[in-house]
Amino acid sequence: MNAGELLRQFNSQLKNESTELDAQLILAHALGHPRTWLLAHLDTPLAQPQIDSATEAFCKLQDGTPLPYILGHWEFFGLDFNITDDVLIPRPETELLVEKAIAWLKASPERRTVADVGTGSGAIATSIAMHVPDARILATDISLAALKMAQHNARKFHVHHRLDFLQCDLLPQPVKFLSTDSHFDLICANLPYIPTETLHQLPIYGKEPTLALDGGKDGLDVYRRLFKLAPDWLAPRGMMLLEIESTLGLKALSLAFDSFSDVTIHMHQDLTGRDRLLEIMFI
Repeated sequence: MNAGELLRQFNSQLKNESTELDAQLILAHALGHPRTWLLAHLDTPLAQPQIDSATEAFCKLQDGTPLPYILGHWEFFGLDFNITDDVLIPRPETELLVEKAIAWLKASPERRTVADVGTGSGAIATSIAMHVPDARILATDISLAALKMAQHNARKFHVHHRLDFLQCDLLPQPVKFLSTDSHFDLICANLPYIPTETLHQLPIYGKEPTLALDGGKDGLDVYRRLFKLAPDWLAPRGMMLLEIESTLGLKALSLAFDSFSDVTIHMHQDLTGRDRLLEIMFI
């Protein structure tokens, strides 16, 4: 059997939301080549171990395992991040947070301390570090497995010497822990924000880590806790950038106004026009 024949076999068995592109990526991954190489070499004969490996991966896809977990990597902000099912799959909508963070830091050269709360794969922290070479970033996560993945990605892109990693629930205690004088110019967070009842009805439930998705009854439980901690950690005139669930814009704004005084608050929309990023600037 050659690569083209196996690919046609996979395509004839596609179900769920899988596409021919997914099948091509699966086979290319199993062969250890880019998809473009596969399409140019469909007449390549396959050894039985290659067929078995590709078939096993294809079966996982058809059983509902997300493609990025099968491949073990996924692109975010132009970078190829390694991932496992211990972390969320990086998504395009989160790039808005990274864009705003980088723009603000570049416009404020004196501000270089950042906290990425709930770092997961480290996609936010590493992307910022790649574009702001003198930034110093603390990446936290309650999951040790996630932190190890974030550390791996920081080393992969050679920014690990500018990132600190800490296992904790949101931010550590006491405040005197850090050498950055216990203050951050910028706090970024893409925390669990899907309401519990909604999450249980979504296709991703049980396939990506629930710990990183479940935001409680109204989706804002974790942000309420962060809002109580943030003032003690932010430097004067610091900023917070927080990704939210698109249907929670008004509730998130209301929570922010109720939680803080002497702030300016702005909601940014993603490319689809949905509320996505809450910006809180302390005056």
